[in-house]
Amino acid sequence: MLTSKQSAVPSATTSLRTPKLSDVILARLEAMIVEGSLQPGQKLLPERELARQFEVSRPSLREAIQKLEAKGLVTRKQGGGTFVAENLLSGLADPLFNLLSQHSEAQFDLLEFRYGIEGMSAYYAAMRGTEADFAEIKLKHENIGHAQIENDYAAEAKAVFEFYLAVCAASHNAVMLHLARSMSPLLIENIEQNLTILAQRPVIFAKIADYRTRLLEAILSGQPEKAWAASHRHLAYIEEVLLDLSQEQSRMERSMRRMQRREY
Repeated sequence: MLTSKQSAVPSATTSLRTPKLSDVILARLEAMIVEGSLQPGQKLLPERELARQFEVSRPSLREAIQKLEAKGLVTRKQGGGTFVAENLLSGLADPLFNLLSQHSEAQFDLLEFRYGIEGMSAYYAAMRGTEADFAEIKLKHENIGHAQIENDYAAEAKAVFEFYLAVCAASHNAVMLHLARSMSPLLIENIEQNLTILAQRPVIFAKIADYRTRLLEAILSGQPEKAWAASHRHLAYIEEVLLDLSQEQSRMERSMRRMQRREY
């Protein structure tokens, strides 16, 4: 029998509290946003369907969504439903990004950044990717070919980015996924600018496509080291050609200046 002094000390059992059901649902929804299952701008299922999916009551679900809204993670539209907030990644979308996109040297800095994030994503995608992940990656790879048929570099750049975003998602690393997604305007523009410059040598596009196919095969076959190496070889080739074209352009400009001086 406990004495009055003993009963005054809370036990480990009595100090634990069962979490509210709405908090459990909140944590589940937050995890879906972090892992990318729910993306910025995506509409949530109607309350009735979500409640059935989570096997909870609608009042508990509604309370969880209200907490998400208070945190700024979702927004509600009268009569239109609930949406994951569009501005989740606005902290990285600042004027500096616009400045970087117009700076010539930044194009090579971005390539170096892509070495890191695309190489790591490919490595972990090959290691951790699921069959569903691989199906999505294959679909995005096919979309690049469809965009190339249209001869539209803007569409092709977006398709290439979506392919690498699918690889990031397959890595199951939330930080890499959201970092890549947050930089999407800058990275897509970088890819489009590169494609425009590389178009000076159309024959290289077949080789770039071959490198990307090798990357795809390494990921799908579950070979992390090979996927990492394939990613690096692909980007190294692009960088090599861009540098060569840059030097060629510089030589042409110097030649033009010399010709102009002679005319005077």
